[in-house]
Amino acid sequence: MKRMERNKNLGSIQLIRFLILIISHIFYSSFAQKSCNCPGGATAGKGTFYGYWGYNKDYFGKSDIRFSNSGSDNYDFTLYSVKATDRPNFNKIFKVDLTIPQYNCGVGYYFNNKYDLGVEISFDHVKYVVDDYQTLRVKGTIHGVYYDKDTIVEPSKLVHIEHTDGANFLMLNGVKRQQLLVSKDKKHWLSAIVKAGAGIVVPRTDVTMFGTQLNNRFHVAGYVVGANVGLRYDFLNYFFLESTVKVAFANYLNALAIGTGRINHSFFCGEIILLAGFQFPW
Repeated sequence: MKRMERNKNLGSIQLIRFLILIISHIFYSSFAQKSCNCPGGATAGKGTFYGYWGYNKDYFGKSDIRFSNSGSDNYDFTLYSVKATDRPNFNKIFKVDLTIPQYNCGVGYYFNNKYDLGVEISFDHVKYVVDDYQTLRVKGTIHGVYYDKDTIVEPSKLVHIEHTDGANFLMLNGVKRQQLLVSKDKKHWLSAIVKAGAGIVVPRTDVTMFGTQLNNRFHVAGYVVGANVGLRYDFLNYFFLESTVKVAFANYLNALAIGTGRINHSFFCGEIILLAGFQFPW
């Protein structure tokens, strides 16, 4: 009787092992071969590499800008509540150079499209131009004279500043894509997309001070943090269009002026961004 029970138990264990083996084989085969429910042509368990190019329209908050130089051209003064605008140059996209307007480029990788989580390196070529002839509060010392008064800021007499070879945000972002709509043939996808990250600012500052003008070299001058939200349209598996709104805070701790002079300011920036890109499984 005991032998029969032992044989029965062994048979049950072998049956369970056999069933587990069959189920595991089916699961593994499905996971390894079945395309995941995502754009980009990726298979389940694989990610998607992508790259993009696009353009942006920008809006800037007011900024207090400090100019300082402890060298022979001695000054240390601040302009308060400075207004600035962008310089999109969209009319030059096809006439002169694709990189003349305010452009965006980047590369990224979705780790596993099942969850649509990824990482991205982005570069925003943003142009920041101080509006001339503003009436601003000027406070500080210029060539040994102390000022604390409202002044019309004229480039030929006082100062003009612009980051027009770029205020230049270089950022590392986390990315989340959430599927909204998919066509029946799975060739068209509409998704919500969110990005958030931080990085450095690499401006080339064109500055005029007391009648002297200098377009400086590119220079790591501070940091930037920001976030995007918008929509992404994937089509024919390998192509996509993306439109987002971005809010960023940029802090220029050490932008270059003339000689040993330095510029310090920070501002909030709003971007409207339109991109086109290509993606493939990796």
